[in-house]
Parts: sequence; C-alpha cells; structure tokens
Amino acid sequence: MATKGAQAATVADLVRARWGDHRPGLHFEDQVLSHHQVAAGAAARAALLADLLPPGAEPHIGVLLDNTPEYPLWLSAAALAGAAVAGINPTRRGAELARDIRHTECGILITERAHLPLLDDLDLPGVRLLVTDTEAYDRLLAGYEGAKPGEATVAEVDPARRMLLYFTSGSTGAPKAAICSQGRLAAAGQSLVRQFEVSPDDVHYICMPMFHGNAVIADWAPALAAGASVALRRRFSASGFLDDVRAYGATYFTYVGRAVQYLLATPERPDDRDNPLRMGFGTEAGAVDAARFAERFGVRLVEGYGSSEGGAAIQRTPDTPAGAIGLAQPTDDLAVVDASTGTERPAARFDAAGRLLNGDEAIGELVNRGRNPFEGYWRNPEANAARVHGGWYWTGDLFFRDADGFLYFAGRTDDRLRVDSENLAAAMIESILARYEAAAAVAVYAVPDPVAGDQVMATLAVPDPDDFDPAHFMQFLAEQGDLGPKMLPRFVRVVRRMPVTATNKVHRVALRREGFRCADPVWWRVGEVYRPLDAGDVEGLVGEYRAQGREELLGR
Repeated sequence: MATKGAQAATVADLVRARWGDHRPGLHFEDQVLSHHQVAAGAAARAALLADLLPPGAEPHIGVLLDNTPEYPLWLSAAALAGAAVAGINPTRRGAELARDIRHTECGILITERAHLPLLDDLDLPGVRLLVTDTEAYDRLLAGYEGAKPGEATVAEVDPARRMLLYFTSGSTGAPKAAICSQGRLAAAGQSLVRQFEVSPDDVHYICMPMFHGNAVIADWAPALAAGASVALRRRFSASGFLDDVRAYGATYFTYVGRAVQYLLATPERPDDRDNPLRMGFGTEAGAVDAARFAERFGVRLVEGYGSSEGGAAIQRTPDTPAGAIGLAQPTDDLAVVDASTGTERPAARFDAAGRLLNGDEAIGELVNRGRNPFEGYWRNPEANAARVHGGWYWTGDLFFRDADGFLYFAGRTDDRLRVDSENLAAAMIESILARYEAAAAVAVYAVPDPVAGDQVMATLAVPDPDDFDPAHFMQFLAEQGDLGPKMLPRFVRVVRRMPVTATNKVHRVALRREGFRCADPVWWRVGEVYRPLDAGDVEGLVGEYRAQGREELLGR
C-alpha cells in the first residue's frame, strides 16, 4: 500500500499500489473483487491490449459499456499499458455514434451484448470489437492470466501520457473529446482525497455514467488514490439508490444534473436517515435541494465547480455564503469579465433580501488568467483556439463575484437572457423557482421576444401536470422577494418528468427548440394571471413573430 502522503505521478502508479491488497476493492451486484484481483485483471487486459492493438495505431480504446466491472478494469488496464480510454455515450445513435468512435481513432472497442444493436450497420473500418459478456471474450482473456502490472505497454507511461478522451455534452454541435493525462487524473484523485479526507475504509458509490468525466475524475480516481473500494450501479436509479448505499456500505457518491432532484422525488420513508453516507459531491443540485437532501437523508452535499476540461476550479470553504460556489483555488487567477472586451466586471451588490442589484454589470464570463491544466481537445484546433485565447482560459460559464471574492454561478454563456434591455442569468431565476415545493425540478431558459431580445420561459416537473395550480404558482412568485419583475416567466410548461441528457443534465437545447409550441400543457402570463395557452393563442403569437420578421427565431 502506498505510503500516506506520497504523491503518485501517474494513474498506473496508483493501480500498481493495489497489487497485493486483498481487501474488497470492487462491488457490483453480487460480485466482489479484491483490490489485488482488480489490479491483476487490469494487468491481463493490458497484455491483451498490447497484442491486439494494430501496429502504428493510436493507443486508444473505446469503451461502450454500462457501469459494469469491465469499465474500471479497462480504465486500469489502459493506465498500465499507456493507452487512452474514450468513453462512448450509449445514448448516441447511428452516424453520430460512429463519428465519436472514428474521431477518437479507437482501434479497439469494448462493449457488451446489450449495446450490440447500436453498432449495427455502422461504418467502423479497422475497429476490433470485444464483447465482454461472452464466452469468446472469457477464452481470449484467459490466455493472459498471470500477467503482472507493467509487463505489457503500448506506449511510454509517464504523467503526460493521454489517459482519457471524454466527450463534452455537445449541446451546440458535435461533441469535443477533451484530453486528460495520467498526471492530471492522478493529481485530481489525490487532491480530492486530501480535500474530503477519503480513507481506505470508504466505499465510493458510482451511479453516474462512467463515460462522463464526473464519475471517473471525482469518484473512481479518489477511491483508487486512497485505496477505497468502489460500488457500481449499472445505471442510475433513484428508487434503488438508498438500498444500494446500505447494501454496499457506501460512504461517498457523486452527482451531476438533476440526480439529486430525482432522489428527493422518491417517496419519503421514516428510515431515510438510516444510511452510511457521509457526503455527496457534485454540481447543479442548488442550495435549496442541497438543504432538503441534508434534512431528509442526513447527508451533506458539497457543490463544486470544475470545468470538464480542467481549466478552472472553485473550492468551497467553511465561510462560503449561501448561494455561492466558493473561492478560486490558490493556483488559479480567476476573473469575471466582459466577454467582448475582457474588462473585469464590477463586484456584485445585494439588497437585504439577498437579491442581486447589479446583475447587468456584474455578470460576465469566468476566465482563468493564470496557468491552468487544460490539455486540449483531440484533433480539434478550432475548439482549442476558442477555449484558450489572449493567454486566458475561457470557461463558457457565467458568474458574478462579491466584494469578498466569492464566486456565484449564473449559468452557461448561452443561458443568458436579455429582457427589456436587461441582462439576466437563467441559473439565478432557476434557483429562486426551485423553492416551489410542488415542482420536483425546474428549468429556466430564453424564448425569443416577438420584437427584440428574449422572454423568460420555465418548465416545471410535477408528479401530475393536471394538478398544476397557476394561481398558487403566481402567489408563490409574488412572495419571492429576490425575484425581480423582469424575471417572471412569461410561459410555464408543465411536464411529468424533466427532459435530460445521458448525464442527467437538463436538455435545454430541446426545451429551447420546442419553446411554447410543444405537446405538454403550457400556461402563459397575461397581466397578473396565468392562463392555458391554446392553439388559437399559439397561432396569434406566431403571427406576431411573423409580423416582426422574427418567426425564424422560433425553434432555435
């Protein structure tokens, strides 16, 4: 076992440190592997990879799997061999899926029988397919039993060696494959061990998809670094979460997107607080839902911020104000700037109720003006240039900063709204509407105004859309002292379940595209009341856009 305090330079070092460790290391359903068995399995797969990788090919393997043991085994194998894993999103289809595999130049694709239909008729020249849950795969792997870590490599293993090629969400175009090296991943895991005091006795529950950076960087890597065990859930299940946590003795988990809201939407039980969890770490839960989660389950949620590409990070401190994410890391020079001029934005000012008074001048894009670990996108110089220019790393996220330097998230740059000549941030309105207890989830986004700028639209997820009470909702809005008059939603869409991406993030692109012309019930604000938007209303509204020459903006 590695000496406490020693800094491993690579992920391969962390994998090798588990050789000879016979404590439980991986739990999946009824299966338990020791740390040593995981390291031995990784060594066997590294040897197999060395034999199968075509000569001259990039040392890249695609992994198209649910969260099964094969996923961390192949991550560990890639680390030992000096290869990189491209996490392939199983919700992609057809030409888009083929593009992801070809773009990352995967000579080998690891998958399972359940995902084979996704590959039918795809053009994947030169890609060797390994199907993990088959007898043929077991026979192939059996020939490499007895391999030891470090015996088989396909490239030099050092901190700069590519380890991950993980795709960004791709909400505004083809997904970009962000590069993460062995050194950066190892450092990230060890940093989280120190920050959260992860010990070998912890059990990390991995229920977020492992093709996404959150599960690997924030859950698997710190467990590996600390010698903690991991427990895998094939796919996230809100109803199965607490049973899994108890069965595995899980103490730590990560979340993204709307996962916390789904957990809060499950029926309450008198023993909800009877669980071994000590914390959850993630993004986008929001202060309201984090407080509800702590009250119900007795578990602290720590909201963090780190761009997927590693270019900027914010750490929460004990004195972080409500609503803030935290302070810049000491190694970063973070600033909130005007995206067009690069001028730093003024500090935020608040009234007694905590309402932001100068959002129009305080909100800007978060940049890192110092050195940062961004390692680029694979084969995408245009995206690299857009992310780093003028010597700064541009996050693409909106923030504002108070007089003490605490940073507050205000949404993505494409989530900005301009209502009656005032700039608003969707995330701020969303955090207020999240207090509406009748809604399990809330999303706020812009729809075009017929004349100029935007109008505010909100989608509420409620158990039964027929039970939505517009008068009650309007009363709720009137009671929110920090909700400015221009923040009031013009349109309210009511759904049974919030549309999300494969990583449980709200599918804002789909919501914006459908706007108020959707199959779900929509209410629109006329004066001081909300009333149903019917077909005649939609026709009249479209006519207003047409008259102003802005009809083409609908559906974008």
